[in-house]
Amino acid sequence: MSQQLKPIRWGIIGLGNIAHKFAKDLLTIEDSQLYAVASRTQDKANEFANLYNAEKAYAIYEDLANDKNIDAVYIATPHVFHKENTIMCLKKGIAVLCEKPFAMNVQEVEDMIACARENNTLLMEALWTYFLPHYQYVLDIIKNKKYGEVLKFEADFGFVVTPDESSRTYNKSLGGGSLLDIGIYPIFAALSNFGEPKSIEAKATFFKNETDSSCDMVFQYNNHNSYLKSSFIENTPVEAIITCEKATIKINRMFHMPTTVSIIINGNEEIIDFRNNTIGYNFEAIHFNNLIKEGKKESDVMTFDFSRKLIKLLDNVSDIIGLKY
Repeated sequence: MSQQLKPIRWGIIGLGNIAHKFAKDLLTIEDSQLYAVASRTQDKANEFANLYNAEKAYAIYEDLANDKNIDAVYIATPHVFHKENTIMCLKKGIAVLCEKPFAMNVQEVEDMIACARENNTLLMEALWTYFLPHYQYVLDIIKNKKYGEVLKFEADFGFVVTPDESSRTYNKSLGGGSLLDIGIYPIFAALSNFGEPKSIEAKATFFKNETDSSCDMVFQYNNHNSYLKSSFIENTPVEAIITCEKATIKINRMFHMPTTVSIIINGNEEIIDFRNNTIGYNFEAIHFNNLIKEGKKESDVMTFDFSRKLIKLLDNVSDIIGLKY
């Protein structure tokens, strides 16, 4: 078998819910192989490996990083461990696809990027929405001003979380709270469509453990405001609505994953269905595979500069609402 035809051999570090989704979609990609997985316990690693036919199951993350058969690693550990786990793999020359948020703050992100460059190794933030066909479709409409200037943007993401220290989403020591976990999606939507705002307003509510239970934000641009919301105390529509001069574009429920897009003109609604037979993580994995094959060290979609801007916005909102980790 020629080198070109060999599958990209993947490892996964951190075997929670999102890792299951990624692994399931990885199985649908012809030139990918889930080769190794790592958890903090051998039983969990074995169970995950058996479920997705991985050859190796490790109970120590470093053992996976030391496996010379791995081409790429997907890091799906809690936010606070992203920097540590990423740098460990980059130093071994393993290409890293690290879950969002890239890290806890901009300094950690800068350290990760510097390490990638020092080791001449591919690194990318895994914000899967950027690579989904429906989202690229909407980005193109806005970029080309198909329906004129944007007058208003709204995006929300909310669901009810039970306060429980064993839950990653609630536990402050693991980077819990609505802003970093799901607020990143509305912020990403504003940044990817309109760039950095001129100014930011934000207010938040907090759980007893000082993680934010909800966050409301206003990003102010030259010609419009973007109204963004994250919440762990209410179920919200999870939609993104772009009001333009000549039409309203609505990314329907669960806007961050494969869904439908509505184009509403003079009360008439056209619905375009982008749902498919995968969860949607395959699109970012295919992009990452292609970067590896082409010998690239940085994505031309999810660039280092974009990840910097995204984490800076999260840092700015955190400062405004008084959220400290």
